[in-house]
Amino acid sequence: MRWSRAVGWIGRGAAAGAKGVALGAVGLLAGLPLFSFAMVLSMLLHDGTADRTTHGPYHTWALVAAALLAATGPVWQRRLTDWTRRLLGRWCGVRIRSPYRPLPVAHGTEQRMLRLGRMLADPATWRDLVWTAVNACGGFLLVLAPVIAVIYGLGALASLHGGSGPPPELPGVPLPTLPPVPVQPAPQAGLAALLTQPWRHGALGLWAVVPLGLALISVALLAAPRLLTGYGRLAAALLGPTREAQLAQRVEHLAITRSDTIDSGAAELRRIERDLHDGAQARLVAMGMTLNAAEQLFESSPQAARALLAEAKQASAKALAELRDLVRGIHPPVLADRGLPDAVHALALDLPLRAQFSGELPGRAPAPVESAGYFAVSELLANVSKHARAQQVWIEIGHTGGALRIVVTDDGHGGADPARGTGLRGLERRLAAFDGVLAVSSPLGGPTIATLEIPCALSSPKTSSS
Repeated sequence: MRWSRAVGWIGRGAAAGAKGVALGAVGLLAGLPLFSFAMVLSMLLHDGTADRTTHGPYHTWALVAAALLAATGPVWQRRLTDWTRRLLGRWCGVRIRSPYRPLPVAHGTEQRMLRLGRMLADPATWRDLVWTAVNACGGFLLVLAPVIAVIYGLGALASLHGGSGPPPELPGVPLPTLPPVPVQPAPQAGLAALLTQPWRHGALGLWAVVPLGLALISVALLAAPRLLTGYGRLAAALLGPTREAQLAQRVEHLAITRSDTIDSGAAELRRIERDLHDGAQARLVAMGMTLNAAEQLFESSPQAARALLAEAKQASAKALAELRDLVRGIHPPVLADRGLPDAVHALALDLPLRAQFSGELPGRAPAPVESAGYFAVSELLANVSKHARAQQVWIEIGHTGGALRIVVTDDGHGGADPARGTGLRGLERRLAAFDGVLAVSSPLGGPTIATLEIPCALSSPKTSSS
């Protein structure tokens, strides 16, 4: 058990050190366009003071390089910095939202110039430059320090093997002599001398280097995960959106979701009106005409009147069923009475394919969240039945991390993509009104995994959420 814990500890430290070096290298790579532009600019300034008659071609190529770097540098810097954000989220557990303002789609030269101008006018672009400077000046050392310490410690232990000490003197064996070296390196002192040249300190130095080297390696492996987390927080402070940018993005998001909610509500009202007009209302009108005809035939032809009454009875039953379906489509009674898990389970039982349902909720979600989750699952299951050619579907529901989480998996042919403007895109917009998200993984050949999350707090099971 102790050995497994030690191996796990060493593995975590080594992995954190490797991730830190990779992150620092990506950060330095992101600063390469800025560094190149500064170098070319300094060359141009130096060339401006020189004789251009002798440096004409050099000056022309420097101008071309400066123009290319000015035009493409911000684009590549933004891509590399976005890559850094993704790696920080994956390795450091620091989620950094994109701080950039939306850019227009560039099709022609004029639109590309407009896009570049807006990119340069975005404060987040200049914050990226600040990050590259901070990373180059010292941030990289934060994650490189454990690696340096491990190398130093291993080098200290390796020095005991005779690789760095003076040659041994064997009795009776003459040693070859070398010509004197005119330049000698300055002697090291202190801890560096003890770690790299322990023989200079006698037996005490040879034995003291062992615990010192092991201590360096241990401290480095212990500190590597913490330094990696600190590096992630430093990067998040510079690469993340400012509070003003977050508020602006939030206002824009609320404006978009408000418009989508209004459009969705209006479409739902039109659907209800259409269903009432074409369904229950038409049947009720026909039933009234049938009853009127039966009334006129009641005395002259009682048998025909009874037939019309039976027809009116069937029409009333169908109208009642359609009204129930309409009410169920607005807010299902099982959802209001028994909650979201039972309502979703009922949806699974009505499917024309095999379905497995699992999970439960420790309480009730707010009624709007339950309704949104129910109709989202209903639409996902309808898509599975119509388009996926699946044989089985799995539905899992739970509440983790302060969010309602529902996963719908099917064994169909896959290929579902919200970006193609299908119904999944509309579902994403409707969930966004609740700050919810929809993630779809659907490779060709399947399986398709649709995961929806809606932030919400659950009420007590004994307390109604409505």
